[in-house]
Amino acid sequence: MPFSTMSANPFHSVRNPRWVLNLFLMCAVFELAGAQASSGLQLCNEADRAALLSFKARIAVDTTDILGSWVGRDCCGGDWEGVQCDPSTGRVTELQLQRPADARSQYMKGVISPSLGNLQFLEVLVISGMKLIKGPVPDSFSNLSRLTQLVLEDDALGGYVPASLGRLTALKIFSLSGNRFVGRIPASLGSLKGLVELHLARNTLTGPIPPVFKSLISLNSLDFSYNSLSGSIPDFVGQFRNLTYIDLSNNGFSGPIPDSFCSLGNVVDMSLSDNQLSGHVPTQFGSMKSLTRLSLASNMLTGQIPESISRLDRLWYLNLSRNGFTEPLPASLANGIPSILSLDLSYNKLNLGTVPSWIRLRELSDIHLAGCGITGPLLNFAKRDSLNSIDLSDNRLTGSLAQFLAMMSNIQSVKLSNNLLKADLSELKLPETLSSLDLHSNQLSGSLASILNHKTSSFLEALDLSNNKITGAIPEFKRGLSLKLLAISSNHITGRIPASISNLVDLQKLDISRNQISGAIPASLGQLKTLQWLDVSINQLTDKIPSTFLGLTGIRHANFRANRLCGEIPQGRPFNIFPAVAYAHNLCLCGKPLAPCQGAADQTGRRLNERPQSV
Repeated sequence: MPFSTMSANPFHSVRNPRWVLNLFLMCAVFELAGAQASSGLQLCNEADRAALLSFKARIAVDTTDILGSWVGRDCCGGDWEGVQCDPSTGRVTELQLQRPADARSQYMKGVISPSLGNLQFLEVLVISGMKLIKGPVPDSFSNLSRLTQLVLEDDALGGYVPASLGRLTALKIFSLSGNRFVGRIPASLGSLKGLVELHLARNTLTGPIPPVFKSLISLNSLDFSYNSLSGSIPDFVGQFRNLTYIDLSNNGFSGPIPDSFCSLGNVVDMSLSDNQLSGHVPTQFGSMKSLTRLSLASNMLTGQIPESISRLDRLWYLNLSRNGFTEPLPASLANGIPSILSLDLSYNKLNLGTVPSWIRLRELSDIHLAGCGITGPLLNFAKRDSLNSIDLSDNRLTGSLAQFLAMMSNIQSVKLSNNLLKADLSELKLPETLSSLDLHSNQLSGSLASILNHKTSSFLEALDLSNNKITGAIPEFKRGLSLKLLAISSNHITGRIPASISNLVDLQKLDISRNQISGAIPASLGQLKTLQWLDVSINQLTDKIPSTFLGLTGIRHANFRANRLCGEIPQGRPFNIFPAVAYAHNLCLCGKPLAPCQGAADQTGRRLNERPQSV
């Protein structure tokens, strides 16, 4: 007789397999938990997981696909991209969401959830380069008392910088650069006495640097560039003896450069350019022995360049352009600044007469002496193979341009505009390395085809030959050219715009105005999707503006004035909202922003009615 209780034993029943499966799953879970307990690993804290998922829910679009990895129960298991935990507690300690620098099409769109303020053990918070994360910084972030790094860079955050962030006294690194913050810098940030890096660049912040910032004596990096800050540069900045990097450029700071800056012996890189600073450069600037880069460009500084600058033995970049510096240049510069590679003295009140020999004989990479009163022949440079860029624009130079260019074997950028240089373009041999050539407003002649032909280097990106005496037609363009700027206005160029202009697939600016160019505007011009600036005005162009131009969605400026164009202006943005003057003085253009077009019959009747009646 069979054992009567066997059929009731669930381990022997074949009628309830789900019960068996559940039992095995429970055993597996207990085994995993035991393994984690024995190894000291903890599952993600549920409150931290909920905070992260709340952030994810407020991001509407994520082309980086970082948040796509945020699935499952354990945010600390290593699968949640950008999330780091303390393995012994299961608490989230780092959240780093950074777009790769070369991934321009990747971004996140949404807002930052206040729930991130619940991550009580968070030490590092980085949300950088996401471009379309908008809204304010949540006030809840002031609860992150363990935070040592707060980096919210290159997003689209806005509003005021929260004063409550001054409570994060453990912060070492604080950056809100590259956003849309407005208003004043909150004085409460002066409480962050342990800050090593403070970056608020590329916003629209206003007002002065708060006086309480004098307590930030641990700073080694300070960047307030590209804002609308005003007032004087505080003298106490010179007491930040740990500073190695300071950028206050592109603001509205006024007054003198503080003498105390001469005490910043550890500063390696300093930029105070594009402000309204005045007065003389402190005479003891040479005390800043660690300086490798110095830019004081585009201010209102006056007087002579201090002799002490020649004692900056490590300085390789010096930009003093667009100020009011006067002669003479310090004689000590001839043997001083031994490491100098890049020098810009353009647009001061200097009248050099000739390029100083100590500049011509040095092994420099960049020489910029535009508007420095240089006259006479275009002289060669002894160490020309080292030159990367040269700008001698707005002088009174003469001489052989062809020989000068032929000697520049490694040059990338040449600006010799607004001089008295004469040359036939057929004489010029452009260096293979050249990417930018600006020769506008000289006395050049010859045909454009001598420079733009099948031999033109694919490195050439910018060519400006405007306001010369160039003749002939616009040549055909081969595939593979990299031109982004082509400016040939105010010459004597004739013929048609070639349809092959569509081969300039990278072109951003085209200016062919003030010539004698005729024929129809080729429809292929509408294929240049990168075009932003177009000027074909004051020529002899006929027919209509091609409807293919509606594909130029990135264009910001267009001018068709003073031609013989007729027909309807392409009726789509931005062509129908450009000012009417952009279409003025043509034959019979119509449609917005001009008067509406009439039917063909009405136009014919109007022409008949306009004929003079016979007497």
